[in-house]
Amino acid sequence: MDVNFVHYSKYYDLLNQNKDYYAETIYISKCIKKYSPEARTILEFGSGTGGHGIFFQNLGYDIYGLERSKLMVDKAKLNGVPCEQADITNFKVDRKFDVVVSLFHVISYINENKQLESTFRNAYNQLNSEGLFIFDVWYSPSVYYQKPENRVRKVENDDVLIIRLAEPKIHFNINVVDINFTIIVKDKKTNLWSEFQEIHPMRHYSIPELELLASFTGFKLLLAEEFLTGNLPSQHTWGITLIFQKSA
Repeated sequence: MDVNFVHYSKYYDLLNQNKDYYAETIYISKCIKKYSPEARTILEFGSGTGGHGIFFQNLGYDIYGLERSKLMVDKAKLNGVPCEQADITNFKVDRKFDVVVSLFHVISYINENKQLESTFRNAYNQLNSEGLFIFDVWYSPSVYYQKPENRVRKVENDDVLIIRLAEPKIHFNINVVDINFTIIVKDKKTNLWSEFQEIHPMRHYSIPELELLASFTGFKLLLAEEFLTGNLPSQHTWGITLIFQKSA
């Protein structure tokens, strides 16, 4: 996780301009209301530029974000979302929350078991009694059934034109897919081109694996379903939602 988003952060919002943060926030809010209807405070792991945070605030939640990228933290604050620069594997916030959320596959960026355990114990420690930990991850059966593919994406605004190449490499024995990004950027004002590369290692998970993780970090598994749709996970389900509850 040390080099993720070093350069990518600058173009993060443009590359994700079609992401439906509103629909995702409504979906997560429904999950919260189902299992903890009185919940009002949220700690967000990997809060990005505040895309979800804005809508959580609009729904009446008191949200606070943690994000490793300083550039993203600065953008989130400009958007009115309170947050701080922090590593979710090693931090402490001096307050408790009703819910911890971690969206857009943030947990899949944690590849090592020790860091993963630390992250889940941190979530546990920041939660009020019987609080919820809600997150989404890549789903192993789908990754192996569908297999990641090379992809090319082109986006632009008044300032830049971006071409993003994504080339996956599967590491079968450790449940990780390296997404090798090549980002080519044209500055429209100067007509100059630049290029950079980043590798984003993404870990994928099975439900039994996550249930075991829940059991030894103080949680119980309440729900595992397809992200957004609420369907049962299948080999066609790339992303799943997990709801853990802090055990009494």
